[in-house]
Amino acid sequence: MELIDRFKYLIKLNNLSASAFAEKVGVQPSSISHVLSGRNKPSLEFVQKVLAKFPNVSADWLLTGNTKVKESNIATPKEETISHTPTPQNPKKRIKKIMIFYTDNTFEEVIKND
Repeated sequence: MELIDRFKYLIKLNNLSASAFAEKVGVQPSSISHVLSGRNKPSLEFVQKVLAKFPNVSADWLLTGNTKVKESNIATPKEETISHTPTPQNPKKRIKKIMIFYTDNTFEEVIKND
């Protein structure tokens, strides 16, 4: 999946039109059109705006397509149950959402409802 495809995937995943995506990100619709058509490469500023408006998107995935997760960061079912309770170091921090990235460049969100 190329960078352009990841932008298209992000737009589709969020049920946005290209112009709605441009408005959400804060850029001109023509900028989105030029990026999606391959006419222009996205600028660093553009990528930063996308990442700011879509905080659940990994910068690594967006830029490189890398979906690899360090094995130490993968929660087992037992760890998942434990991780929902506040940690002694910071009792105010609790897991709200987990993103799971698959090798076919799809992902899903697991959201904990309190």
